Amino acid sequence: MSETKSFRLLNLIKPGLRILPEVVTPEYRVPFKEKICWTAISLFIFLVCCQIPVYGVAVSKSSDPFYWMRVMLASNRGTLMELGISPIITSGWVMQLLAGSRVIDVDHTLKEDQRLFYGAQKLLGLLITVGEAFAYVMSGMYGNPRELGFGTSLLIMAQLFFAGLIAILLDELLQKGYGLGSGISLFIATNICETIVWKALSPTTINTGKGTEFEGAIVEAVRLLIARTDTKQAITEALYRQTAPNLTNLFATLFVFFVVIYFQGFQVNLPCKFHKIRGHRGIYPVRLFYTSNISIIMQTALVSNLYFFSQLLYTRFKSNMLVNLLGQWQDTDGGGETVPVGGLAYYISPPHEFADILRDPSRAFCYILFVLFTCAQCSKMWVEISGSSPRDVAKMLRDRQILFKGRRHGDTSLITVLNMYIPTAAAFGGMCIGVLTIVADFLGAIGSGTGILLAVTIIYQHIENAEREKEQGAMVF
Repeated sequence: MSETKSFRLLNLIKPGLRILPEVVTPEYRVPFKEKICWTAISLFIFLVCCQIPVYGVAVSKSSDPFYWMRVMLASNRGTLMELGISPIITSGWVMQLLAGSRVIDVDHTLKEDQRLFYGAQKLLGLLITVGEAFAYVMSGMYGNPRELGFGTSLLIMAQLFFAGLIAILLDELLQKGYGLGSGISLFIATNICETIVWKALSPTTINTGKGTEFEGAIVEAVRLLIARTDTKQAITEALYRQTAPNLTNLFATLFVFFVVIYFQGFQVNLPCKFHKIRGHRGIYPVRLFYTSNISIIMQTALVSNLYFFSQLLYTRFKSNMLVNLLGQWQDTDGGGETVPVGGLAYYISPPHEFADILRDPSRAFCYILFVLFTCAQCSKMWVEISGSSPRDVAKMLRDRQILFKGRRHGDTSLITVLNMYIPTAAAFGGMCIGVLTIVADFLGAIGSGTGILLAVTIIYQHIENAEREKEQGAMVF
């Protein structure tokens, strides 16, 4: 009964698949050079969309509810990529959750089921895009909806929808084998690296209380060394200036980069052999970061949605007690940014300076507990719903006639061994990712700890993909 009901739910979207735009699966093995070309084209289109402003937007002094998450969501305020990849992440997360909890029954070995599942995910992503575009316009982020008028509001929503459609299709293009990795990871890593490079080398000047300064940490450090006669004072100011990114932030960013790369190599190699081929042995690696960056992506999606709704409610119902418990917000002096100053949103937001930790240690303690708990739980949950649990891996090994050395052939022995490592690696690896995120935030790393972690793991994955292409002989130079 449940199977019939589950499959009927997927079959409901069959008529919709006929009108959904789709990237055709390649009928040949795409050469590595061609993959590089398609990846570069996709990235170029995304970056262009990140620079084209949304037409019809009124000058608005409203705060940015997604200011904290812009880097991780690969979005740019006021441009066509306002929504970034949030609809893609949210739709993928929801569909994986429904499939993992058996609300819908999907057999990924069947091409028809795969087509229906990813078609449903794409349709859900488009619906989320429409919903987010509507929420952005009606919340007043682009100006008062009444002053904008119905036509302009509809035009803004249409632009955001088509930009979201472009992002979904670019991701599908790369996912289906035309490019390297996925569009989600590529766009996130590019956005984060762009932020870090800009904060380090930006030639833009800003007016502070002390005078005009360069925004880029390295550029400003060179200017101070040239302009100041006191070299010691110049170095001190370059290291610790508070008005813009400084060299300490840059060194903290590099430190976290190298630490994450170091931990990427941590894994347990389980010796295995083929049941029917004597003498043929190998290893099955269980990495410390078993779920890679999924735990921090899910945690980021959770926090970004909480921030958005908390800020939206607070602007309209400031006197409501429940709304104040969820979060209290205040505009910064520079404008355009709003920070939490009370409620749940405040206690799960990272302190930006070491002085903030000393000023309110309870906030730092709550933030640490929240990040560690959510990263560990998200990692464990993803193992169960993504098909990488001990039972799923045991089934995959059994189908390939692979068993662990010193163990008898059968599901029970495979699951027993995998249960000793996979759940621990998922939970502990998720906590380690949380710890690295916390350390990066406390050190004041550029781009936030979450952003740096995502960038490093994504770049590492792309390097591994390139190495895999070499081994498979697809790379021809």
